[in-house]
Amino acid sequence: MIPRVYIDTSVIGGCLDEEFISWSRLLFDEFRSGIKIAVISDLTLRELEEAPQEVRQILFELPPEFIEYVFLTEEAISLADTYIKHGVVSEKYFIDAQHIAIATIERVDVLVSWNFKQIVNLERIRKFNAVNLMQGYHLLEIRSPMEVLYGKEI
Repeated sequence: MIPRVYIDTSVIGGCLDEEFISWSRLLFDEFRSGIKIAVISDLTLRELEEAPQEVRQILFELPPEFIEYVFLTEEAISLADTYIKHGVVSEKYFIDAQHIAIATIERVDVLVSWNFKQIVNLERIRKFNAVNLMQGYHLLEIRSPMEVLYGKEI
């Protein structure tokens, strides 16, 4: 089974960021070759509307057969609210909570982000998953692109 990888906006933007470009592009190479499926939410697409054209263009490089689109639902909004009520993140980071909620509900194999402060952060990952379990959801793997590339070298 091909791994389904939820990507947030930071991973797409990382393809043009000097600090993250190598690992982000390597991940996109795996999407292009069908080694992994890119799971992209309508929330990510809305965030990209405000990004520079060259960032928005990156998604068009992916073959449509290796992209899965998912959506912010009432269930995801409710789960994101629960993260905030439990103090996992503050209201200021509601969009980050929504990304986690969408990925959780969609049962992706992993959510990938370069957002180390609010998402790829061991303490927060534990708290997101504690809420997930309390609410009857599964644990969500949350990693940086570097961690999901299994020993690949840049």
